[in-house]
Amino acid sequence: MSGTTVAEVPAAWPKGSRPVAGVPAVVSSGRAGSSNATVTRLAALPGVSTASRVAAAGEHARSTGQVLPVLPALSGFLPWGGLRRGSTVAVRGATSLLFALLAEATSAGAWAAVVGVPRFGVAAAGEFGVRTDRLAFVPRPGADFASVTAALLDGVDLVVAGPPGRFGDTRTARRLSTRARGRGAVLLSLGPWPGADVELRCTPVRLSGLRAGHGYLREREVVVDVAGRGAAAKPVRSSLLLPGEAGAVTGGSEGAAVGPSDMRQGVRAG
Repeated sequence: MSGTTVAEVPAAWPKGSRPVAGVPAVVSSGRAGSSNATVTRLAALPGVSTASRVAAAGEHARSTGQVLPVLPALSGFLPWGGLRRGSTVAVRGATSLLFALLAEATSAGAWAAVVGVPRFGVAAAGEFGVRTDRLAFVPRPGADFASVTAALLDGVDLVVAGPPGRFGDTRTARRLSTRARGRGAVLLSLGPWPGADVELRCTPVRLSGLRAGHGYLREREVVVDVAGRGAAAKPVRSSLLLPGEAGAVTGGSEGAAVGPSDMRQGVRAG
């Protein structure tokens, strides 16, 4: 398999399915091919077989609720108060916001995969509370982006994907959103995603802790604009400390993020 890209699972998988150290979690060939052939190749690899087995563990979460939890400061940004299974959520402007969205769900036992994001900061994700031992990576899927993403949506609770414009077109994006909806997985896009249920656009507004060109960043305040379809059709804006004191994610100077009921009414946090 010349020209392959290998990503390692950073730590543990469920009991009885932990891969041997050094065994690839996911391999992408970078060659074009049918979806079935790609999935067959992936399923034959020990790491991906392991990822598929996560589906069994995921069934427990699916039976206990249709919404994966998020940090309290983020619940108001989502019309369901969390990450609804089957939804597509686009995050723009800040990778740290994506990390914050993953933190509570992975801490509560959800499994996640990251595909098409070669510069995903694992250490930074861990600082935001993401359980990095519950992540699998496919940094460079190449021409197999759609097939790899679809296979991962079958096996894990959350899939983080790079923007489809780098790997496909609008039709590819919509097919993958349909796949997520059918499998009860959450598709998180780092960048724009056609037809996303919710889009969170993050804009930095204030930094504190840096003085005269030196020091440590203590806080970063951002404004998050929320738009989408259905329950998220009315735009909402609120501020967020990302991070705040001691690395916590909290409401910004405009006040705490609006609650789900306020969001449905289009009320701005004050």
